[in-house]
Amino acid sequence: MEVKLLTRNFENPESWTLAAYEKAGGYRTFPKALAMDPEAVIQLVKDSGLRGRGGAGFPTGMKWGFVPKGTEKPKYLCVNADESEPGTFKDRYLLEKDPHALIEGIIITCWAVGIHHAYVYIRGEFGLPYYRLRDAVQEAYDKGYLGTNVGGKGFQLDITIHRGAGAYICGEETGLIESLEGKKGQPRLKPPFPAVIGVFGCPTVVNNVETIQAVTWILEHGAAEYKKYGTEKSPGTKLFSVSGHVNRPGVFEIPLGLPCKTLVHDLCGGIRNGKRQKANIVGGSSVPVLTGEEADQVDLDYESLAAAGTMLGSGGMIVMDEDTCMVWTLAVILKFYAHESCGQCTPCREGTGWIRNLVYRLEAGGGTAQDLDKLLSITKNMMGTTICVLADAAAMPTESFLKKFRREFEAHAGAGRCPIRGASSHFLTAAH
Repeated sequence: MEVKLLTRNFENPESWTLAAYEKAGGYRTFPKALAMDPEAVIQLVKDSGLRGRGGAGFPTGMKWGFVPKGTEKPKYLCVNADESEPGTFKDRYLLEKDPHALIEGIIITCWAVGIHHAYVYIRGEFGLPYYRLRDAVQEAYDKGYLGTNVGGKGFQLDITIHRGAGAYICGEETGLIESLEGKKGQPRLKPPFPAVIGVFGCPTVVNNVETIQAVTWILEHGAAEYKKYGTEKSPGTKLFSVSGHVNRPGVFEIPLGLPCKTLVHDLCGGIRNGKRQKANIVGGSSVPVLTGEEADQVDLDYESLAAAGTMLGSGGMIVMDEDTCMVWTLAVILKFYAHESCGQCTPCREGTGWIRNLVYRLEAGGGTAQDLDKLLSITKNMMGTTICVLADAAAMPTESFLKKFRREFEAHAGAGRCPIRGASSHFLTAAH
């Protein structure tokens, strides 16, 4: 069921303040890290099995270990707080409710990797999270937790908060780096990877908010305690942002490996109005959709979801009931990805708009049965052919929606209208 590791302070009054964080035991863990050899801290994170919580799921300690040891260049940490995946809002709550936990995680991470300057790249649309984090950083400077002599240990560390301008593509780590450098937010070719050549041409670690905050708990309680949660290959906890047709939407921290059925039907109170679960996007809008029946049979960990043909992603779960039109839903998703394509790669620039228009046409009543095969053909030419995975993020839902709910798409083509909604929505009509 639900556990409270990263969310343990959420219910504390004024949990975002320094006084509340210190009262709950905050800023007592980083001195332990500063008393350890940096390599020992990295090894502890490796031993915990912590994997990146931003979507890719890459082992965190291994990522830190890729940073060159003997370089004369400065090293940087970029915290990815540009949470823009539709359906995902857990980092927003971490920033609003417990920003000092992020700061303490940053201190530990920077000590381990030999970093003296960290950047937090935060989504520009975030208002309250930004102000809470800004105030927390200032409180940490005033108390001596940041600056030239962190915690009186002779370690220098500065944090700079950088607000984005609302581009989804800047959630991709190299697009984030380009934007942070003042350039157009477009992903870079890899290799070289940021660990070697990152921001300002220097070795850089890029981790998201949830990952960094987990580091504090691991240093406080140890790798063995962290691995008591989750599964052997997917240890620890994960924050899921659950939205859609459930009775209790919200952010839930659960051990990895929990049955999806338990999260949806127990913690979230089941499908609203007694309806049937028709579909479930478990990891954010970019991952392949599951039918309701499939979702009730799968566990929420990296390996189980991969075996089911989808991904854990960012943990942005979108639940849909039996009255949902899957063609309209896909049209909403594709409207987003076509708009957010940076245009750098032809398969993405042309493909996202092409499949969006085909799905628009189907929903509006002008599509044909041939459009369905054309959609599948286009998506195959989009996946794996671009610098970043935005093209895949549009293609994977399209392919899975068609395969799982093809009869619904065929019904749209045959009826010359949306048989579920009766008519196309205003935004689809206006787009033409």
